[in-house]
Amino acid sequence: MITGMPRIAIATHDFDACVDRLRTEFGMPVVDMSPGSVESLGARLAMCVPEGGSNIELMSPANPKAPLSQSLWRFLERRGEGLFALMLEAPDPDEEAKVFADRGLNVLPLMAGASGRDVHPNSTHGVLIRVYPVNSFSGVTAPSTSGLSGIMRVAVAVRDLGHARRVYQAGFGLACDPEREDAVRGVRAFICRPPTGGVIEFVTPIDAARSFACEVASFLDDREGLYALVLHATEDRDPTTVCGARIFFERTS
Repeated sequence: MITGMPRIAIATHDFDACVDRLRTEFGMPVVDMSPGSVESLGARLAMCVPEGGSNIELMSPANPKAPLSQSLWRFLERRGEGLFALMLEAPDPDEEAKVFADRGLNVLPLMAGASGRDVHPNSTHGVLIRVYPVNSFSGVTAPSTSGLSGIMRVAVAVRDLGHARRVYQAGFGLACDPEREDAVRGVRAFICRPPTGGVIEFVTPIDAARSFACEVASFLDDREGLYALVLHATEDRDPTTVCGARIFFERTS
């Protein structure tokens, strides 16, 4: 059983610049785990841990012989910097992987040195899913100095909402809201709700006259997959791109 969505990973070439931008421009608390992660996983890792929603994880390849680093290099060479993977948690990822495979999802062999299991994007509408044990990161959250939250919602751009619902509701066992039309953004959408962390919104464009729908349609011209993160903010902010990841802000009172 999936117990939460603890984080979304961003793959980046320039790890230090990405960490610095999140800290200085966005006032985010960032934990640099590189001293241990380079040795154990062959990649530089950092966790952005503001209060609310899911964390933002930064990943950058460091050791070309390490499987995780190789996976990051392939992603960066093919797509450039950006949203890399959606992390879920379960009490026993190996048992969960068996269930997923029985439900028709393409579960990958266990990666050397990994503590979780991967589901291939070709069975999840372009999203690399990584399932980790519960409480896979034990760091403490802290308020951002800019009033920004963690990831309250991750948007996944898809061409077939009905099929995406079957994959995530029946395949992963996630609770999903009814499909709805959002005339303001020009999309049809539905939301899946992991028990903890942020939520997952699946969107498909229906009105190209709307800027958000136009952006999603342009993204879908290339591929399906992780499109954007949505954070809560205490003041109005324009959408931006950080280390290749599109970020939108929703103002809260």
